[in-house]
Amino acid sequence: MRGNRKGWRRAGERRDDGPVAEQGELGFGGLLRRLRDDAGLTQEELAEAAQVSQRAVSDLERGINRTARKDTAVLLADALNLAEPVRALFVAAARGRAPAAGVLAALQRQAQAASWAAAGSVHGFPAALTSFIGRAEPLRGVAGLLSDHRLVTVTGPGGAGKTRLAAQVARQVAGRFADGAWLAELAPVADPAQVAAAVAAALGVREQPGLPAAEALARALARQQLLLVLDNCEHVIGAAAALCAGLLAACDDVRVLATSREPLRVAGEARYRLASLALPDLDDLAEAARAEAVALFADRARDADALFTLDDQTAPAVARLVTRLDGMPLAIELAAAQVEALGVTGLLGRLDERLALLAGGDRLAPSRQRSLAATVAWSYQLLDEAERRVFRAVSVFPAGFTLEGAEAVAGEAAGPAVLRLVDCSLLTPPRDGPDGRSRYSMLETLRGYGAGRLAETGEHDQAAAALAGYALGVAEEAAAGLQTRTGEREAARWLDAEDATMRQVLAWAVGQDPEVALRLAIALGWWWFLRGRLAGQRPLLAEVTGYAEVGSDQWCAAQFLFAWAAEFSADTAGALEHFTALRDAVAGRPPSSALADALAGRSYALRDLGQIPEAAEDARRALAVAREVGYPFGEVVALLDLALAAAAVGDVGDAVRLARQAGQVPGDVPVSITRTCSVWLTEVLIQADDFAAAERVCADGLAASRDAGDMVNLPTLLARLALLELRASRAEDAAAHMREALQLALRTGFWFAVYLDYCGHLCAATGRQAEAVTLWAAYAALLPREEDWPGDSRLRQEPLGAARRVLGPGRARAAEERGAAMGWATAAEYALMLTGPSPGPQQPQAPGPGLGKLSARERELVTLVAQGATNAQIAAQLFISVRTVGSHLDRIRHKTGCRRRADLTRLALTAGLV
Repeated sequence: MRGNRKGWRRAGERRDDGPVAEQGELGFGGLLRRLRDDAGLTQEELAEAAQVSQRAVSDLERGINRTARKDTAVLLADALNLAEPVRALFVAAARGRAPAAGVLAALQRQAQAASWAAAGSVHGFPAALTSFIGRAEPLRGVAGLLSDHRLVTVTGPGGAGKTRLAAQVARQVAGRFADGAWLAELAPVADPAQVAAAVAAALGVREQPGLPAAEALARALARQQLLLVLDNCEHVIGAAAALCAGLLAACDDVRVLATSREPLRVAGEARYRLASLALPDLDDLAEAARAEAVALFADRARDADALFTLDDQTAPAVARLVTRLDGMPLAIELAAAQVEALGVTGLLGRLDERLALLAGGDRLAPSRQRSLAATVAWSYQLLDEAERRVFRAVSVFPAGFTLEGAEAVAGEAAGPAVLRLVDCSLLTPPRDGPDGRSRYSMLETLRGYGAGRLAETGEHDQAAAALAGYALGVAEEAAAGLQTRTGEREAARWLDAEDATMRQVLAWAVGQDPEVALRLAIALGWWWFLRGRLAGQRPLLAEVTGYAEVGSDQWCAAQFLFAWAAEFSADTAGALEHFTALRDAVAGRPPSSALADALAGRSYALRDLGQIPEAAEDARRALAVAREVGYPFGEVVALLDLALAAAAVGDVGDAVRLARQAGQVPGDVPVSITRTCSVWLTEVLIQADDFAAAERVCADGLAASRDAGDMVNLPTLLARLALLELRASRAEDAAAHMREALQLALRTGFWFAVYLDYCGHLCAATGRQAEAVTLWAAYAALLPREEDWPGDSRLRQEPLGAARRVLGPGRARAAEERGAAMGWATAAEYALMLTGPSPGPQQPQAPGPGLGKLSARERELVTLVAQGATNAQIAAQLFISVRTVGSHLDRIRHKTGCRRRADLTRLALTAGLV
């Protein structure tokens, strides 16, 4: 089946950061499209950043509006981060007062002058709410280690400031990495088996059918040059170490900065032990204010009390206080939060009492460990009993939580206590989550302390059960929203924000409350599907399905998800078996939605197995059942199954009729299924040669997918729109949409072979016959023959034959051999390269920039990189060390300006080395 499961491939995301070269005449619409493309933005993302409508961006790019108002041009320039003088030229071009070519020329000069140290981007790091004080030496030290080592672990006790240091280092060194720095927070991950999946989710890499999450992540990152920050590894240390080892072996341009209370103990790891903040010299109190620990206390004290000053009166007491706290940042911040209520002298007296008590209790503990424990315990004791109970209860949350969540686990009166905990720095101030709701959070050291008190008081089971009840309520309410035409976006983002809580509650419920585990898995099923995560839940679904009585409503719902998880895991035979079990369990009963689901699922699996007549028969039965019981969703799916079965045997007229019916079924169905209807109606209209109607349907579906952020259907619709634009002789628009489709597919790691077919059409339409033949040869080699739809084969025959005739037998054979030898990664990079600016006829290309400076051995290395070899594989093939390979590649990057391995692949492709 095309554009769904078969023919997919995994890859990583990248974009081109190099200068945009001028190629031929260019209007403002083409200029805007190229700049947006170079920035890696979709039309929707640019419109949102510029605070203009998406229609305005689209009309400018398509030339419907050839100029823009000055205010619109300024907003677009700001959104594109254009610096002077390019910004002024861009605004003038938008007003029709300067040529677009001048903007590109200025941009090229600016890019050539920029150094590799230009500021890189950071992803996933929360905005810092307080200033970063001191730590100059650790910043230099860790940044220096990252220059020489691919894995650096910052170790130290809880409360030492490891997380904050790692974030600051990431921001400082992000410019070294073409794809920036990315944060994956491991604190909420309770199950070591979920570490790779959590990191993949943080980086936007989708789960892949039949592929472990760690391998899918490695394949996606192999094309990128980035810094991965893994924060709070200690509780999943083995899984984190295994993931790092795998990534470092497979992704030569990836470096990892980890934080943990202990080293990962992976080969090649460099360790940095984070010490306490520099303390003042108590014999020279005049210099106390310069000490890092004193500076931190003073800064945070002013946050708590705007009138606080560090003077001759307070400085000596602060110096003694931070010394008693051993310079531990978290202890200092907790103490500073109480300065308004107690004053510095009062703080010092209270802490002395607590420290004396702890020293008598554990004389073998390090002093800084005792000082932190004393400060946390003292801050806790300053609360009243109601506030302490709320503090204990909310420690059960693995990540951020709303005020409603706090009330669910700690009681309806928890609100005032939560605000008090923020004032005491025991909770962080609220930040908006992806759903727009404000969420509080707790530092890991404090969460651990709260969890300990929760266990001591015997309240843990009650709090965990309350959290499970809250999570189940959220999931079931969101699940209901996902099934409607209007509630999908809000419901999906709500579950995105509660992801860590859902993971923890599921893990707890599997062992403690099977009923909750079953209901929660069922409620999350559609969200997993929307986010491309259903395949990864197959083991869990296998377990929870066994909790229900066979044939019960809950069993049917879980079995339905379990069967689809098998299908999306590339186990079509297993999916057919599970759908059949569902059918058999309800077959002897009155017609039901479960029976319709089972039959429709069987039809899908049978079609994938090539059993088209059987697939059509089950689809007809599913349609009859769905209509009989009034099940709109089942009716839509059955009609789509029938349409695709008809298209598979060449009955395109019936396929179009059925696909249109699927999109017109009345009733409240998930809006995502209506976008799927657009995908398949577009496909069968193309098969029927009704290109005008296909373009209308595709454009509507594309707008809906952009609005929903639908990363499943959006790339497919973009690619099909590109094919339709070629039919309408709009090659430049086609190239832009094809490139966006490729970038989105590579960003999410889900690659379809059909993109090679469509890129072949693009090259043929723009006079690049050799490239077209190469792409179609790669397509033929990489896609099973039975997956090539008859209509697509027919559309390709004429341009392929014409290209071969233009090239002649010898050149055509060489182009075919080149394509047939390409692997998935090389073919994907080739296609992306060919959708770049100015997709018109090209002359034979000279060696790429800098290639002429390379030695024969260096060219050989570039070729091997383009073929997908890792540094270790290159070293083995050339009988040299891995370090030598790395040194060669560093020199090659310096000579060519290619930062990523993907850039080197493009260089090799441009020069014909592969």
